Amino acid sequence: MKHKHIPIGKILGIPIYLDPSWFLILALITWMLAQNYFPLEFKNWTILSYWLVGFITSIFFFLSILLHESGHSIIAKKYKLKVKRITLFLFGGVSEISEDPPKSSAEFWIAAAGPITSFILAAIFYLLAKVFAYNQYLAASFQYLAFINFILAIFNLIPGFPLDGGRILRSIVWAITKNYKQATAIVSNAGRFFGFFFIMLGVLQIFQNNVIDGLWMLFIGWFLEITAMSQIQKQALNGLLSGHQVYEALSNDYGIVYPDSTVQEILDNHFIGANRRSLLVKDNNIIVGFLTPGRINSISIKDRQNKTVEDVMIPLQDINKINSTELLLDALRSINENDVRVVPVIENGNCIGILNSKSITQFIFELQKLGALK
Repeated sequence: MKHKHIPIGKILGIPIYLDPSWFLILALITWMLAQNYFPLEFKNWTILSYWLVGFITSIFFFLSILLHESGHSIIAKKYKLKVKRITLFLFGGVSEISEDPPKSSAEFWIAAAGPITSFILAAIFYLLAKVFAYNQYLAASFQYLAFINFILAIFNLIPGFPLDGGRILRSIVWAITKNYKQATAIVSNAGRFFGFFFIMLGVLQIFQNNVIDGLWMLFIGWFLEITAMSQIQKQALNGLLSGHQVYEALSNDYGIVYPDSTVQEILDNHFIGANRRSLLVKDNNIIVGFLTPGRINSISIKDRQNKTVEDVMIPLQDINKINSTELLLDALRSINENDVRVVPVIENGNCIGILNSKSITQFIFELQKLGALK
């Protein structure tokens, strides 16, 4: 998941990122608080007060979401699962846990940690609102944060994927049926049901002239629908690729270049001239590295005549290692964890092929075609 996310720090060693869409939702929530919520509740404030308290409250709201996601991540790490990052984005936040839970009880507690954290935050902010009742601005902010964290916890307990309630339901169904795939299918379809429900609710809100609320409902429903659908597709893909090995999906669409060639020569003769996207670097007939478009693009135009392949290649020791007999699903998981787009498969000093999105897509197409012929 290599997007243009903005790193802002770490929590317990877990990288925290902001998606660009976060700035939009921060502005929208600040506007909503400053123009609607606080003016209705507190009519004697100045315009500056509305905006300042609205902005600070919005920041604390997203800190609450960050703590909610951290709850998932901390419990996941307790179960020895790798947490790649936490990202705040348009619809809140997401903890990227690289592996599926090892057992149903792990799934339950990882999922439950988020809503539990939000309930605790709601209680803390409620108490703070009481403690600072003498200060209207602080009390107003804490009161809203108590309310929104409580709503966040309740909303996340809706029993449909990808919400926490859906994952809790999956853990229960998994424990009963002993079938992870069946449990995932049930919860994903529940997620689609709730997605359609929120879309219909949004349409009704718009017809009743509650345009802002209706649009929010539509966005939430759309998000639930596409996320649940992607989980169903992922499940189908896993079923299709199950049992297949890396060597079945390899491609031989790569070129050979040498360390002393300039970046501009490689760009002209291979990336543009031959439309190759993967290049092995050889020196004295020995593989010493790998070159991708991303490495080329990292060099400014004026430096491409001076920089050589050796300057920009990925050294052999840094290349992600994949065995040709490794299960394809395990290899894909490893590729995703390491955020790489293409991997050369090198055995006994020789490249037997490359694994990339194009070769995997072609392999999936062939499998689907064979399935249709049966």
